[in-house]
Amino acid sequence: MFFAGTLITGSLLAGGLVTNTNQSASWVRLPSRNASTEIDAVYYNPAGLMKLENGFHFSLSNQTIFQTREITSDYIYLNNGVYKGTVKAPLFPSVYAAYKLNKLAISLGFNPIGGGGGATYEDGLPSFEMSQADLVPALAAAPYSATDYALDVYFKGSSIFFGLQGGLSYKINDMLSIAAGVRYVTAKNTYEGYLRDVQVKIASGWTDATTIMTGIAAGATTAATSTTALVTGGAGSLTLAQAEGMGIITAGQRAQLEAGLTSFGSPTTVTIATADAVFKGAAAKYTATSTLLADQEADVTQTGSGICPVFSVNLSPIENLNIAIKYEMATKLELTNETKKDLLIGYTATGTPITQFPNGEVFRNDMPAMLSVGAEFNLSKIKLAAGGNYYFDKSADYGHKIDDDLNSSTPTAHIDNSEIIDNNGMSLHGGIEYKVSDNWLVSAGYAFANKGVNSLYQSDLTFANGTHTFGFGGAFTLNTLRINLGGSYTMYLEDEKTVNHFLGTVNMLPKESYSKSTFVMGVGVEFSF
Repeated sequence: MFFAGTLITGSLLAGGLVTNTNQSASWVRLPSRNASTEIDAVYYNPAGLMKLENGFHFSLSNQTIFQTREITSDYIYLNNGVYKGTVKAPLFPSVYAAYKLNKLAISLGFNPIGGGGGATYEDGLPSFEMSQADLVPALAAAPYSATDYALDVYFKGSSIFFGLQGGLSYKINDMLSIAAGVRYVTAKNTYEGYLRDVQVKIASGWTDATTIMTGIAAGATTAATSTTALVTGGAGSLTLAQAEGMGIITAGQRAQLEAGLTSFGSPTTVTIATADAVFKGAAAKYTATSTLLADQEADVTQTGSGICPVFSVNLSPIENLNIAIKYEMATKLELTNETKKDLLIGYTATGTPITQFPNGEVFRNDMPAMLSVGAEFNLSKIKLAAGGNYYFDKSADYGHKIDDDLNSSTPTAHIDNSEIIDNNGMSLHGGIEYKVSDNWLVSAGYAFANKGVNSLYQSDLTFANGTHTFGFGGAFTLNTLRINLGGSYTMYLEDEKTVNHFLGTVNMLPKESYSKSTFVMGVGVEFSF
């Protein structure tokens, strides 16, 4: 089997499961922006835009993001249990504009609200390779005497959810401002990959796996031809030994058929009718396995769109303190598969092929509701910032598909959020900014995020770990122009799970571990007139 589950959209940084909150270069240097009263408040605190001076305000920033992922598996039959992937996002733009006049402001924003990068696995992943690795123990006995396997596998997945947001902000009085807006979200996921040249090293040398499977299927078909003839002739209730004793078959025929039954895991004492069913079943199984091991490719695009209402309140109870509250409603997203090439990953009990990305299939891939709070306190040259985000993951439909048993007859069964998410996600963050002079300031901050998922959610394709993010940088201001520069590093708490994987009737229970790290460089320019 090539895929064990479907890759779903994830946040590229320390936000929620699918929500990016790194939405300005200012965030990179100070990752606690929920109470911002600068131009990036278009995203973080729309009501806080009323703290701007009258006039036009504009911001353009970009983040360059590098992420490494490492998955390890202790499954004993894998050639190499370490799989590394890279995510590169050279362009991660955020654009904000606002016009403020007295008690009213209008704003526009554009940013990658989810996803934002492409993950490349040059050597595949454990779930791509376990079934191929199983060929060695499955063919270890004579006449094959398998000792090794090889394959050519590649996978690349990308995901980007762009948000285009518009809003109105209104100042009720010096202490209270409010805002409301709407975000239009466009989603696009792409998958490319292939599985080629599955080979097994057997007694005669390296051999194509499909050739071996086709040969086994042909042998089973030949045996079934013999047993079917015996059943048709009225000997179906006899055992092979009884049929030989009655002169219906020869000793050689009996020996050959009993050897076939043994190779397929069946007792030799079964009736000929049962033997006939065993051989026919083996022929169908190995024919199907041959197809699954043949060269396959994936070329898939998934697209959809949705609407997200946004509401914001800004409070200034005293002169130097600013408190912000924002609520984003859930974004219902339905994505549709546009499949040019698909992967055969199994068959139903009736023999119907199961593909990974059926063309035209529509599925949910929501973004959850989010509540954010924040506060900023100014002390002469020092600004202190703190806040937190709460993501309503349990009520969002992520369309998550999981197969915790790689030999399942329904390898893409939908799983409900209640089974994979124990707690709604949250993050806490804080930071400090110091004004060195009228033109220069420096800042640093920290954010912690806990995803709230359990081990059923985690897989080598999709895993969400808790994070520690450290940001630092500074800004230079000249008249109405400001340049922000920052860098941040996110380290992910390592997680692991035990995977169900059956070799025949034995659950091998291999253990997988998942880790990531992310480095970001951000640069942005802001100006007003």
